[in-house]
Amino acid sequence: MIDRLTDFVSWFFVTGDPLIYGADVAIVLTTAAIVFVLTYFEKWGWLWREWLTTVDHKRVGIMYIIASLLMLFRGGVDALLMRTQLAFPDLKFLSPEHYNEVFTTHGVIMILFMAMPLMFGLFNIAVPLQLGARDVAFPFLNSLSFWLFFIGAMLFNMSFVIGGSANAGWLSYPPLSEMTGSPGVGEDFYIWGVQISGIGSLMTGINFIVTIVKMRAPGMTWSRVPIFTWSVLSSCIAIIVAFPVLTVTLALLFLDRFLGAHFFTMDGGGNAMMYVNLIWMWGHPEVYIVVLPAFGIFSEVVATFSRKRLFGYGSMVFAMLSISLMAYFTWLHHFFTMGSGANVNIFFAISTMIIAIPTGVKIFNWLFTMFRGRISFQTPMLWTVAFIPCFIVGGMTGVMLSVAPADFQFHNSYFLIAHFHQVLIGGVAFGYFAGLYYWWPKMFGFKLNETIGKWAFWIWNIGFYVCFMPQYVVGLDGMTRRLNSYSWDSGWWALNFTSTIGGFLMGIGFLFQVWQIAHSIKFMEKDTTGDPWGARTLEWSIPSPAPLYNFATTPLVTDRDDWWEEKERIAAGKMPKAKPELEPIHMPKNSPIPFIQSICWFTVGFGLVFHWLWIAIPGFIGIAVTMLVHSFNYDTDYYIPVDEIQRTEAKAGRGA
Repeated sequence: MIDRLTDFVSWFFVTGDPLIYGADVAIVLTTAAIVFVLTYFEKWGWLWREWLTTVDHKRVGIMYIIASLLMLFRGGVDALLMRTQLAFPDLKFLSPEHYNEVFTTHGVIMILFMAMPLMFGLFNIAVPLQLGARDVAFPFLNSLSFWLFFIGAMLFNMSFVIGGSANAGWLSYPPLSEMTGSPGVGEDFYIWGVQISGIGSLMTGINFIVTIVKMRAPGMTWSRVPIFTWSVLSSCIAIIVAFPVLTVTLALLFLDRFLGAHFFTMDGGGNAMMYVNLIWMWGHPEVYIVVLPAFGIFSEVVATFSRKRLFGYGSMVFAMLSISLMAYFTWLHHFFTMGSGANVNIFFAISTMIIAIPTGVKIFNWLFTMFRGRISFQTPMLWTVAFIPCFIVGGMTGVMLSVAPADFQFHNSYFLIAHFHQVLIGGVAFGYFAGLYYWWPKMFGFKLNETIGKWAFWIWNIGFYVCFMPQYVVGLDGMTRRLNSYSWDSGWWALNFTSTIGGFLMGIGFLFQVWQIAHSIKFMEKDTTGDPWGARTLEWSIPSPAPLYNFATTPLVTDRDDWWEEKERIAAGKMPKAKPELEPIHMPKNSPIPFIQSICWFTVGFGLVFHWLWIAIPGFIGIAVTMLVHSFNYDTDYYIPVDEIQRTEAKAGRGA
């Protein structure tokens, strides 16, 4: 009996690596600390009422952002582990197996569990406020979307200490991801962590399309929609087309592993290249899904800090919608070398070059917006300005990769690694950092410290170029990705060591951002105006932080930059727009069902990872029950009375 228990424990838990034991200790201590703090300060009820059961888009957005920052730390640690392994030739810091697991989890976490939730967090914070809405179209679905993302992320991250991580790369190509190549449960953790999270992402895409189409304030015609909201719409259009492909692809891979199907196994009549095509039919639009909202953020920031109306609004909207459409005609450039044939390669090479055109248009829009503007270089603007040269280099190297014959040299080399980090860090991360700094006062009612923020900015940027510029060179010199070691006579040591220094500098930059947040919480620079940047759109017309109901009265929109024009009218001595009388505000009630249903989804995922149907089936039953309970729940809303609105507005200095 003891032997059987010992065998089970050694199989169930990951053992034998000091780094894993360190992670075990950290998880236990962190969990104990959280439980202690909540118990000591009697905050369990507060946590349940205010956060776990909330459907308020602003709180959902904050939870997305907190989760994404935690995942940024986790994914960043993975990156530093890899850079440490590659700092010197023939280093034994990580075993080959552990290195494969680390680079797999790094890619999955940074794209799906860091970039996506940070994007969704900013969606939730800004879009309803820019539209003049009380909430998103489907608040219950919004809460469920978050909890599905969170549960999927937790399921995936568990694999590092339970069962073992996936090690077939962040896209898990077969045959390596089939049972013959990965007989453990790591790939199943990957499948169900990403699958559950992806369902939540699809729900979010649907939710925000409906919100933007149906919940704009009176007078907000399509030509008056803020540019960030346009970027969100473009991204969500891509989401609702791309994520079903991911769902089906992972379901087919699971059927291969669980039932012995042969969709992607050559010996059973399947085709591994079908998987590669399907996963990139989602994977390349995914790049545009995360970068399009960053373009919207840059547009908002440039206009605000240049004190000018955005140049070329119509062309910017057209460019973003064009990208969301053309994203589906470029996926094959990820495998020009796979033998698809000259004609196919030519088509996708041309389409990849074409999609660079609307991207280039936006660069000129931002530059002309800044031209002769009264620019102030606060942290959101610094990240925006830093993005432009970084993204130009990333775009140029992308065009180089689109040349099919040249791609035979670049493919699977560190040149490619440098390119997509140039685009995803320089475009996506820089953009979301700019958005986070920009909307932070609206979320929390205080600004982040500018001095520490500028230190973080410069350390991040210096580290970025020190890390990735050498990788272009070492890639052209023949170093391929996914190598866990190299020899002294390769001549790559100096460049790899330099790259590692840059990676650690970016880690220090992140620590400065953590310090900045902690310092700003302690020494709050409160925003008493609701508009600390002198911005242009509706979210800055209300107090900071935004009240529960967002707007005391529904705004009437008469201009694209409605809040800016209202301030200009008042400054010119004209009367502000008349506001209607206060009325009770209709709001959605909190619900525990999304949180409970996400636990059921976790149960399903965990059971299917280990092929334990006795766990998965009760989870499926729980999902069905929670859906049934919600379908018969008619007590889903309430009204905020006028006197409560008046007290809230008076407290914020906006007496109604």
